[in-house]
Amino acid sequence: MNHQPFEDWLLEDEPRTVQQERELQIHLHSCTTCAAIADSNLALHSRRLVAPAPGFTERFRPRLSAWRREQLRRQALGTIVLVVAGLAFLYALAGPSMQEAIRSPAAWLRDITVYLVALFTFLSVFGQVGGILLRNLPGLVPPAAWFAIFVAGCILGILWIVTMRRLAGAPQGV
Repeated sequence: MNHQPFEDWLLEDEPRTVQQERELQIHLHSCTTCAAIADSNLALHSRRLVAPAPGFTERFRPRLSAWRREQLRRQALGTIVLVVAGLAFLYALAGPSMQEAIRSPAAWLRDITVYLVALFTFLSVFGQVGGILLRNLPGLVPPAAWFAIFVAGCILGILWIVTMRRLAGAPQGV
């Protein structure tokens, strides 16, 4: 059910046409969510606004400025802690390597080269094994299993789409 125009009409204080008012009344009879919004609006508009106590703003402004200063202090302290922790973590990871590079650049370059050769060798072997599996896997798995995997993937995809639409959709009601 599309609530959007009715919610807009209820939450905005603009005058409605006769046709809009008629459509709204018909919708309110069938929709409990919009009826609750209308009841809340009626309750809010029927209350009298109360003026703040004398001197409220004079008492509130200093507290607000103190609260803002405290928030800025906390943000600055949090930023400092985050930067120091990040630098300490970076030093813990890269410090020993950098010290080794400063002491003996040739040994450090040798270690880096050995690491890169090992990495490329691993990736090459991984690619060859993956290629063998991809060439032989279709013959190992029967067609009915491929169909079941495809259907399961489709069902999971549909469930994911429905879940994302519900989570990302506009909130309905109060």
